[in-house]
Amino acid sequence: YGGMGLDFSYNIAVAEELGNIRCGGVPMAIGVQTGMATPALTRFGSDELKKQFLVPTIAGDFVACLGISEAGAGSDVANIKTTAVRKGDEYVINGGKMWITSGSQADWMCLLANTSEGPPHQNKSLICLPMNLPGIHVAKKIDKLGMRSSDTAQIFFEDVRVPCKNLIGEEGNGFTYQMLQFQEERLWGVASALTQMETIIQETIDYTRQRKVFGRPVLHNQIVHFRLAELAAEVELLRSLLHRAVALYVEGNDVTKFASMAKLKMGRLIREVTDSCLQFWGGMGFTSEVLVSRFYRDSRLMSIGAGSDETMLSIICKYMDILPRK
Repeated sequence: YGGMGLDFSYNIAVAEELGNIRCGGVPMAIGVQTGMATPALTRFGSDELKKQFLVPTIAGDFVACLGISEAGAGSDVANIKTTAVRKGDEYVINGGKMWITSGSQADWMCLLANTSEGPPHQNKSLICLPMNLPGIHVAKKIDKLGMRSSDTAQIFFEDVRVPCKNLIGEEGNGFTYQMLQFQEERLWGVASALTQMETIIQETIDYTRQRKVFGRPVLHNQIVHFRLAELAAEVELLRSLLHRAVALYVEGNDVTKFASMAKLKMGRLIREVTDSCLQFWGGMGFTSEVLVSRFYRDSRLMSIGAGSDETMLSIICKYMDILPRK
């Protein structure tokens, strides 16, 4: 379908390199294209669907977006309300999606919708939805705290008709397919954040080495260089967890627990790194002129998007068999 046929470890190598881009929004947009909106289509889609949607997406001719979150259902995926009702050989879609990265410019959406009245984990399906169909309304591009270069949209669907052949895999398996997509999304996010954290730490070292306070470089204060060493050690620990999870995933294992652990740790660590480093920049860190303040804003999303910290903890508890049963 136009790709190179490489395993997932190469995605992670690309994600780490994209972390060198000096903002969070661009790597995130590329990550949606490669690791969030397309894995289920790649794994479960029909040959016809792949030719129609995957080929131009890989070629860069189509922009893809992922339609999961709603105003009342972010990390709580099972609670989505958007419906796709089968009528003849078409689905009729009604509802809306929120916080959709690349939503204003996407050519198609990997849409999760309720296709039946059954149990919430068994009544959902993934559908390839062209974004130029009648009844699709991009309500607004959302103004955000960070990731300001990223196009994030609110979208509504009003009697949108799409062929039933646009269904990815089997009807009713959408929730399961999306949980598999989340593994790749979360690992991708960790990989790109690692490089961002390394960049911030190194730039802070360079700045505090030349900035003087009370007659000596800020870096010479033990509280500063010890803290930077501590943060660097935490980044390396996270890298080891990421690479372990990726190696297991490439071998065909379920790495939901490790991916959730890595995502949880990444979201918290990047906040810690950017907050600590911004402090060492002093007043300069509170301006929009330096990278540390941009990453401070951009990275706050990491504990919310692709599953909140609290959701990651619940998943980990479930795999440890310590989550209280309903």
